Amino acid sequence: MYNIFIKGHSYPFINYYYLCSKQKIKAMEITKNTTVGDIVKANFKTAQIFDKNSIDFCCGGGISLDEACQKSKVNIQKLMPELETLVKINDPDSKYIDGLELNELCDYIEKRHHTYVSENIPFLQQKLQKLCDVHGGNHPELFEIRELFNGAAENLTEHMKKEELILFPYIKKMVNFKAEQGDAKNEFGDVITTIELMHEEHETEGERFEKISSLTSGYTCPADGCGTYQVTYQTLKDFENDLHRHIHLENNILFKKALLLESELIK
Repeated sequence: MYNIFIKGHSYPFINYYYLCSKQKIKAMEITKNTTVGDIVKANFKTAQIFDKNSIDFCCGGGISLDEACQKSKVNIQKLMPELETLVKINDPDSKYIDGLELNELCDYIEKRHHTYVSENIPFLQQKLQKLCDVHGGNHPELFEIRELFNGAAENLTEHMKKEELILFPYIKKMVNFKAEQGDAKNEFGDVITTIELMHEEHETEGERFEKISSLTSGYTCPADGCGTYQVTYQTLKDFENDLHRHIHLENNILFKKALLLESELIK
């Protein structure tokens, strides 16, 4: 049997992996009081289960699992074993993101999610206009979908600018002050105001896309839909999924850690 040496200690090969698996199991213990956001933070694969059960894990990630199940009329005793099984599975992406410094997480969100939003808005606006022109007579809901998305496009563009020009630089400044051990008492103390505004704007977009999803019957292309119809609805669905993860990373990870960092700096 092989031995593996870790920090000066020798472990039999099989026992080493047994120990690792035990550590993974203990890494996330789910209870009724665990917040939905913390569960998804530990393993983003659990988002699929929450979506399936109509539980909001991004804008509503701050509430307990028990409260979320009550709101969505879900049996928590059936849901918890599903979550416990899934959260034990290794999720390198979630570990990577949770391990990023706050300045790195800001850059990740901007490069990954802000870029995605900016690149897909023109495409969807063009395709939704085309659908209205061609299919609007038989599907009047398309006009409301177009208006809802145009509203989201405008608001998300402004929202991201606020993050890139105000919130993210503020967070990066806090990170630098902590690294340099500077006197931060007179420098910080306002992040909660900006974060509360970001939360409100996230909720607005979450509600907007709930309406879009409902109007599109869960992004289901109608029987008389053409190829453009299918591509547009699939892209809208992908856009909403990306937005959910985008909001999750901010609400459940970045904002929480930023508030903790500021409280450390000004105490």
